[in-house]
Formats: sequence, C-alpha cells, structure tokens
Amino acid sequence: MRRAVSVAQKGEWPGGRFVAEVTLPFSERSRPRVEMTDDQGRTFLLDIEKNVRLNDGDGLVLDDGGVIRVAAAPEAIVDINCADAVELAHFAWHLGNRHILVEVLDEGTLRIREESAVVEMLQGLGATVTRYMGPFSPEAGGNSGNGNGQGYTHDH
Repeated sequence: MRRAVSVAQKGEWPGGRFVAEVTLPFSERSRPRVEMTDDQGRTFLLDIEKNVRLNDGDGLVLDDGGVIRVAAAPEAIVDINCADAVELAHFAWHLGNRHILVEVLDEGTLRIREESAVVEMLQGLGATVTRYMGPFSPEAGGNSGNGNGQGYTHDH
C-alpha cells in the first residue's frame, strides 16, 4: 500500500511529482494516521507522526517521492459580511462564545459551516449572510482539532 509519510505545504512541493489528488472535507483534514482513498479510487495510508492540519493545495509526500495533492471538498458554508470592524468584532464574539469554528476572510467577512440555529442568531443580530457550497478552512485554535468541524454551545 502507498504511504504518505510527510506533508509539504502549498507552494513548497515539486509539482512534477504530482501523482493523484484527494478531496476531503475539513473534518477529515486533521488526522495523523488513517487509510484514505484518492479521487481515482486508489487507497493509501496517511502515516505521519503527529496530527497535522491539511489545507487546500498541500501535498502528501509518498514514501516513493510522489505527491498527492489535497483539495478542500465543497461543504455547506455561510459567509457573514460585516460592514465595519465593530460589526466584525461583534459577530466574531458571538461565534467564539459558542465555540463555532470560524474562517476569517479578507475584507471583513467571516465564514462558518452552515448551522441553522447559528445563522438565525446572526441574522437576528443584523448580519447579512450568504449560503453556498464551498471549501471550509477555519482558523487553527484550541477547538479546531476536534475532528467534527463543529463547535459546541453553552445552551444549558
């Protein structure tokens, strides 16, 4: 079985060594040792020593020198467009208070996985939201390695 033994960050691996691509949702891009199937249906073992967060465009370096490109799978996501820095901080605080994973984009936009209760809360706070399918790569943090890609709430 092919073995991916290290990770080369996007832009740091030799493109000529490309042998396959694997498309993964966020929840599957942070495991150190697991059997995977590339997009052509061939299996390989992700066999790296520590838990690494894989990003779109990273390369999984195989033991024979080949590279499998990581692609972020489209997921149901929501962009929260903020009018200014105060609004951005306000919405980010509410999301952080609920331990929701957040991707911070350029130009005052936050991205989360679609979760209807959270989207309704944001809309109630005055947020303008856009729903669609796209890649999700939230900020690394104390809660981002939990594997399921969702946060948890304090609703007791």
